[in-house]
Amino acid sequence: MTTTTDAFDLQRIQKVRKLFLGLSLLAILILALFTGTWWGQGAVHQGVEAAGLGAMVLSIVGRAWCSLYIGGRKKAEVVSTGPYSISRNPLYVFSYVGAFGVGAQTGSMVLAALFVVVAVLVFHATIAREEAWLSAAFGDAYESYRAQTPRCGPDFSKWRDEDELKIRPRFFLTTLRDGMVFFLAIPVFEAMQWAQAAGWLPVLLRLP
Repeated sequence: MTTTTDAFDLQRIQKVRKLFLGLSLLAILILALFTGTWWGQGAVHQGVEAAGLGAMVLSIVGRAWCSLYIGGRKKAEVVSTGPYSISRNPLYVFSYVGAFGVGAQTGSMVLAALFVVVAVLVFHATIAREEAWLSAAFGDAYESYRAQTPRCGPDFSKWRDEDELKIRPRFFLTTLRDGMVFFLAIPVFEAMQWAQAAGWLPVLLRLP
């Protein structure tokens, strides 16, 4: 059983996580304002952006897929099938993929990697606190699941699924909507690159 305090603490953790993530990404965004790439705006730059777009699409689809299984049940039971059978935190794993996709819209692999590092660092603390809460809430059931399933993985050899799922459309659509925010990176970074090419923003650093 969970208590009101437990639920409140978990919600507070999520809010703090989002705040720190937002501030960290804002700092990288400011860095990107004055950063160019070694290869300019050519084929390599475009290739990195295209790879990033693919990563964002994969992230959005993956997060929506996970939401079909979790469906708001995280506080009510241990979800251990579908993507949760191969990773305890598939939503976060797909978020890392999305972070790479966002950073790749700069055309720089270094900045793309930096976005991932920030996401991993922020979510690492969140995952640890959520695991402590889940362990306290579900006891042996969660400990058994944790022993069998990697924190991030994925370990495809452990795949198991269900014949039927109870879908919560609102939760699915909310997850899908939230993922669409990744696409805002495209016009934002394109505008930055245009401003740099026009001489409105100085390029103080060039990265691969």
